Formats: sequence, C-alpha cells, structure tokens
Amino acid sequence: MTSSTPDAARQPAVTVLIGPDQVRSRSLAPLEQWFSLEPQALLARSGQLSLEFAWSRPDDDPRELSEIPELRLWSLRADALCPWLPLLLDRGNGQLTRHVAMLLPHQFSRTEGIRFAPDSLELWMTHRLFLLDHWCRSHGLNARGNLEQMAAVLGFELDGSFWQGLD
Repeated sequence: MTSSTPDAARQPAVTVLIGPDQVRSRSLAPLEQWFSLEPQALLARSGQLSLEFAWSRPDDDPRELSEIPELRLWSLRADALCPWLPLLLDRGNGQLTRHVAMLLPHQFSRTEGIRFAPDSLELWMTHRLFLLDHWCRSHGLNARGNLEQMAAVLGFELDGSFWQGLD
C-alpha cells in the first residue's frame, strides 16, 4: 500500500491557526483533529497543511518567525509529539522549511533565504527519514517517495542506497 491514493489529490488544503494563548501554553489543541486520523488518512493529506501563527509583532521587528523563542518552543513541542507533521506540511509555500527552521540552527538572508547548518540538517533529516519510514511500514504503508520529496525540498539529496537494508 502506498501513500499515493486518488483521494489524496481531492483533499482540500487546510490552514490551522495557532493563537497567542496556545503558543504561550504550548497547547497542541489546534492539531487535535490530526491526532485522531489513521496513518493512511494522515499520509493522504501529505503536503496539504499550513500552520499560521497569530502572533503580533511591532512593525519594526526584523525577526523571522523562526527567530521568536515562543514560536520555536511551540514548534519543538509539536514536532516531538507529532513526528509525522513534516509530511503533512505544505512544501510549496515554505511551510516545511519554516517548520524545520523552528527546530534547527540556521541563518537567514533576505537574498538567499534560510540556510541550515549542514550537519544539523543531515542529522535531523536522517533521523526523521528513519523514524517516518519505520512508522509508515509498521502501518503497512510505503511513503519513501514522499519522504524523498520532503528531503529534496530541504536541499537534502538521498544517495540511491539510502533505503538498502531497511526492509
């Protein structure tokens, strides 16, 4: 069984609003609807979730969202308790990249965008690929193509032999 189902294309994109009280209390209540989904249903929504932080900042605040400690803490908790979250995040609008920036050391340039510390990205990505591949396979699902796409969005190239020996 694979994560590519005809229903996946029909699922509408979903934006989840995370309010300031939820950020401050690190409440994952905005993600509650996702916790109850079966793994196949989660994978069918791959790349269709956007997280929007309702976090007010002064107009002269130059920080990116990933530089705001409160948002990083919320994101770290969400990532720890929802390890499948990166698979669900929209890749085309920067959601996945922003999420990973909440978790990993990086630098931001207005001209070059986010640049991750290479060792950190490699460790996180390898860990996440192993974790999600195992999680998928334990539920009878194969999401390796999806995982490879997720890695590619972050500039992480998988060697052709990466999956060897994991079956």
